[in-house]
Amino acid sequence: MTTAEALLSGSALWNPTFQSDIFLKPKLTHSGVFSCTKRLKGLRGKRNKWEIDCRRKIYPVPPCRTRVKRPGCLSSDGLNGPLFSGESEKLNPSSADVNAKPHVSELIASEKLAAAAAKSEKALRVKADSLEDEAWELLNESIVNYCGSPVGTIAANDPTSTSILNYDQVFIRDFVPSAIAFLLKDDYDIVRNFLLNTLQLQSWEKTMDCHSPGQGLMPASFKVRTVPLDGDDSATEEVLDPDFGEAAIGRVAPVDSGLWWIILLRAYGKCSGDLSLQERVDVQTGMKMILKLCLADGFDMFPTLLVTDGSCMIDRRMGIHGHPLEIQALFHSALRCAREMLTPEDGSADLIRALNSRLLALSFHIREYYWLDMRKLNEIYRYKTEEYSFDAVNKFNIYPDQIPPWLVDWMPEKGGYLIGNLQPAHMDFRFFSLGNFWSIVSSLATSGQSHAILDLFEAKWVDLVADMPIKICYPALEDQEWRIVTGGDPKNTPWSYHNAGSWPTLLWQLTVACIKMNRPEIAEKAVKVAERRISKDRWPEYYDTKGARFIGKQSHLFQTWSIAGYLVAKLLLANPEKAKILINEEDSELVNAFSSLIPRGRKRSRKGVGAKQSYII
Repeated sequence: MTTAEALLSGSALWNPTFQSDIFLKPKLTHSGVFSCTKRLKGLRGKRNKWEIDCRRKIYPVPPCRTRVKRPGCLSSDGLNGPLFSGESEKLNPSSADVNAKPHVSELIASEKLAAAAAKSEKALRVKADSLEDEAWELLNESIVNYCGSPVGTIAANDPTSTSILNYDQVFIRDFVPSAIAFLLKDDYDIVRNFLLNTLQLQSWEKTMDCHSPGQGLMPASFKVRTVPLDGDDSATEEVLDPDFGEAAIGRVAPVDSGLWWIILLRAYGKCSGDLSLQERVDVQTGMKMILKLCLADGFDMFPTLLVTDGSCMIDRRMGIHGHPLEIQALFHSALRCAREMLTPEDGSADLIRALNSRLLALSFHIREYYWLDMRKLNEIYRYKTEEYSFDAVNKFNIYPDQIPPWLVDWMPEKGGYLIGNLQPAHMDFRFFSLGNFWSIVSSLATSGQSHAILDLFEAKWVDLVADMPIKICYPALEDQEWRIVTGGDPKNTPWSYHNAGSWPTLLWQLTVACIKMNRPEIAEKAVKVAERRISKDRWPEYYDTKGARFIGKQSHLFQTWSIAGYLVAKLLLANPEKAKILINEEDSELVNAFSSLIPRGRKRSRKGVGAKQSYII
């Protein structure tokens, strides 16, 4: 079968190298609206019962609509004040200055200075406005339509690139900053369509080496394809073709897609006020499937999610297999968001009970064992090993020799962070930006820890921001360690790509974290650093070198989440109250539980017969 590709605005014609046998097929129902149904080619098998039940409900997929025109530029709200804090006081004279009688030469000089300052401020303001206009225009050009309605944005839209790979697809992870930008501009249709259409792609019977993904898994990405209609070569239809990792580099299934989907679902409801979407039976069912997949019992003894390398934003081999912080922060956030949205019913009682139990254990585990500051570092330095008891101090048998030499001098006296990974006899001491930022946003970190993370970020500005924000992790794996951990990955060479490269999209996560802790000036400073170059460099995916001076050697230009990340940061800084759609405040019930749990965690005894409840810590 030949496949006719739909042309996306500003992009080259896609050259298919992989064609799935499974599609979502738009079908006109008796009610006159389009719904997505499965078409399986060469694969026989029964659909999941829950999927069939969902299709029988009275909630159809939204009808095809014409594309809603999006705003081309930002409004002037929040752009009328001084560019820098305190500048308005400099330009406005006090009453004492007005009543004084300065010398004529002083008056002329002051007028010239004021005029020059006003001219300079106007020039900077025009530059900032035009930069945001450009970003909105690029974001709008990246929109993908399905059945006449917008359903997402492609990963990158570089018309000069000949190596498209899968960057012409809609990634769940990548679309989140785009979705937040649209929500903040009161453009809700594209986000609603995205949530419903990705829900229809959930838990497909796709396989990799005859192995099917778990029920509830969300795809990493999907592509809108135009294919000939069955039985009529002269007619075509649009289909959604998902990728669960069976076509991805490394063939790794995405763990974070479902977690981001839940977080975005809550943000949509809080921003639009439309709670009917999250109350739909099919949406509730899809959310429960994601939670059941994540909360399933296994061989792991920890409350953290056990995942393989490449299952999150760092989607290549980088030594993050096990319990990476990024997944734990998103997992905690998704659990908090889902608890708000789950409708009370008989079938939800056990799930909510398991969710609450996992939240408590997960929060304690991360706060207690992932936290690192000078006090904790000195404690690890003096660890005794081979301790066998319930009240062991060195619970994970960490050898003090694991402390890397760079950390001894790098750790500031004031500040700290959550380490990247923790497993038996192994601590990954690297600083991972997304995991730490989202731990602040979701209140996985305590208030004191959250402030300490931002203190460290300020203290290590030269290392983590440099010429372009923000390092995805620090430091880079180098020399023999790089060869062993990454397998000699030529794309993840030291200070490039996932190996401590700089990613502008991380600006929006930093901004939300700073607003939550009432320290927006940190994010404002980072945004100003980005504005110096990001447009001139054509919105790259990432930057290389320790100081982020070079555009990434394989970096795609006009990367959509670089564009959207900048826009979200600007919009939230102009209207900080809007950040509440993403923030989870500290849970008082968890705090009360910690007060009784922590003393027991310090000195643990065997569980007696009369014990009512236990937590994995």
